[in-house]
Amino acid sequence: MTVPKWVGDFKRPIKIGFSLAIVTAGITILLPNSYRSEARILPVETRSMAGNLGNLAAAAAAFGVSVPGGEGTDGNFVDILQSRTLREKLAETSFHFKQRSWRFGEEKDHAETLSQYLESKNLDEATRTIARMIVVNRDIKTKVILVAAETRSPELSQEIVQKITSMLEEFVQEKGRTRGSAKAIFAEARLADARRELTKAQEDFRRFLEVNRGYQSSADPDIRLRGMSLEAEYKLRGQLVTTLALSREQALLDEKNDIPILNIMDAPNLPIEKSAPPRGSVVLIVFFLGILGTWGWSNREWMNKILLSSEAS
Repeated sequence: MTVPKWVGDFKRPIKIGFSLAIVTAGITILLPNSYRSEARILPVETRSMAGNLGNLAAAAAAFGVSVPGGEGTDGNFVDILQSRTLREKLAETSFHFKQRSWRFGEEKDHAETLSQYLESKNLDEATRTIARMIVVNRDIKTKVILVAAETRSPELSQEIVQKITSMLEEFVQEKGRTRGSAKAIFAEARLADARRELTKAQEDFRRFLEVNRGYQSSADPDIRLRGMSLEAEYKLRGQLVTTLALSREQALLDEKNDIPILNIMDAPNLPIEKSAPPRGSVVLIVFFLGILGTWGWSNREWMNKILLSSEAS
């Protein structure tokens, strides 16, 4: 089987690929730039992991394995950041930023909610668009959480990430405050009851002493037993009030300690260089695809013969 002389001639495919690359470069150069802002959140240190469980979780984490119960208070941070509630609040938040209408257009000031900026028809559409705009990842080994947002405005990308991290901090603080305050409220209510019971026991013992001042040396055993009982009840109620007062103070301290502190390792940056579109990569891909496509089309008859001969053999 003779091989055509034009097989291996890449002059025409290169010309066509070069032409397609020029057209692609012209199109992509007009596309607006996208800018990505990122923030990194360190894992929250927890004091609940102690002893063998803490050692086991630390050893397993080194191999990328998560042990149940070994997560800290930040174990659900990713779920919170990806929740619909947070995206709805973000859609209704107003932002002030500058953005070009196209690649070489003039920068214009924007002061509007994210839903208005996205021109969403309803809240469902806005939350879906925001979900594609925001990236939340957590490193399995280091537990560091990456939060990123990519828009056509550097300022807007930075403001979105700042707002996300602040909403996360507000959420976890409110959650910790609610849990701790519930303990403090219960301790406060129980302390109030104990004080009323102490007042009643004190009044009963006082009325008894008005009539039986020297009950300890009384010849009547009933009076001595009654006095000892009232005195013991009075002391017991006093000790109970002291214990509950200490528990209340401890609950107030726990209310502060239960609130996880959000440690931002990398604050949201104001991006300077674009993150998209990858114009150079697109142009190169189109260039090589144009060469291969043109060469394959020009040599389709010869390639068909090669395929038929291979099948026949």
